[in-house]
Amino acid sequence: MQYQAAAERWGYYVPSMRQSIMMVDPLERVVRLASESAVVIFSVSSCCMCHAVKRLFCGMGVSPTVYELDQDPNGKDIERVLMRLLGNSSTVPVVFIGGKLVGAMDRVMASHINGTLVPLLKEAGALWL
Repeated sequence: MQYQAAAERWGYYVPSMRQSIMMVDPLERVVRLASESAVVIFSVSSCCMCHAVKRLFCGMGVSPTVYELDQDPNGKDIERVLMRLLGNSSTVPVVFIGGKLVGAMDRVMASHINGTLVPLLKEAGALWL
């Protein structure tokens, strides 16, 4: 399938959440999910900026864990939490590296351009070189 091939290039894709996770407070859930992998992206499958940030990380040799919020039954709750964490209305993509909030696409690109993204990825264990 073409979609599976794309998902493999983007790293570890998580299509749905376990039932036990659904009972947890959305903020606790975001914190836990964000800390489970070196790089975590909260995304919406139809978002062009989400696609771009996934391509950026894959192009760098990073395999992010991607949570597609539009395919999660509690995705809207997570989006509200992410909006509060970011302090603005732009909710996706949201990137966590090493369990720490990096931010939305603008923050990720700024970090990439000013040279601070690669050291963050190395520190989190997402890059080895």
